[in-house]
Amino acid sequence: MLTGEAAIRLGAFLAVFAAMALWEALAPRRHDAADRPVRWTNNLAILVVDVLVVRLVAPASAVGIAIAVEARGWGLLPLLGVPPWLAFVASVVILDLVIYAQHVVFHHVPLLWRLHRVHHTDTVIDVSSGGRFHPGEILLSLAIKGVAILVLGAPPAAVLAFEVLLNATSMFNHANIRIPARLEPVLRWLVVTPDMHRVHHSAVRRETDSNFGFNLPWWDRLFGTYRPEPEQGHEGMTLGLREFRDPCERRLDRLVTQPLRDDGQG
Repeated sequence: MLTGEAAIRLGAFLAVFAAMALWEALAPRRHDAADRPVRWTNNLAILVVDVLVVRLVAPASAVGIAIAVEARGWGLLPLLGVPPWLAFVASVVILDLVIYAQHVVFHHVPLLWRLHRVHHTDTVIDVSSGGRFHPGEILLSLAIKGVAILVLGAPPAAVLAFEVLLNATSMFNHANIRIPARLEPVLRWLVVTPDMHRVHHSAVRRETDSNFGFNLPWWDRLFGTYRPEPEQGHEGMTLGLREFRDPCERRLDRLVTQPLRDDGQG
């Protein structure tokens, strides 16, 4: 039986995934030729693998860590006597900054990039790409969030809200959806939009190493990693990595073993 946390997260995932999939069908941003059944099957399969691996290796979720931390009164926020409402807001914002920093590091440390590039080898970006991460990266990310929660003393409600938000925005900003041209530039001041994040999936490395945010768009502007548009435009840009373009790289077994290989031929 699902716990309350699991039910909330699963319900939010299904609702956002369905909404983005419908939006993609009605108003796609790009018209990429791709075998959607194969891509979606394998992208969702690695998401299921991620969930199973986390449950097996690290059964304490981020929310579970927060509950244990709260019970012991650990962390800077309780120590400083921060009001509950401010602790909630500060935790969500700081955790988002931590994920931004983690993302930057995973791009620039070669061993970590081998794990993260599994996400970048998708040659078509849509809502299913938002769940395409290697289990090793998911475990490391959980460990990093766990440390941040411990140091902060982040309230469990804030951690749950952040986890739901992170999953929802990951699907939103990977979705192949068209947002009205007048609205998109305004919206990207509030949240990372698909057009903003799509630049991050360019085959051009200087574009790949930009727009690292998932939820809040401010970190990229603040730390100088923001790139407003791809050089070739959103219709003309090449997505994915040049060394992993063989269709066989979409298979689950290739995704899981990719960090062990130097290119798409191994």
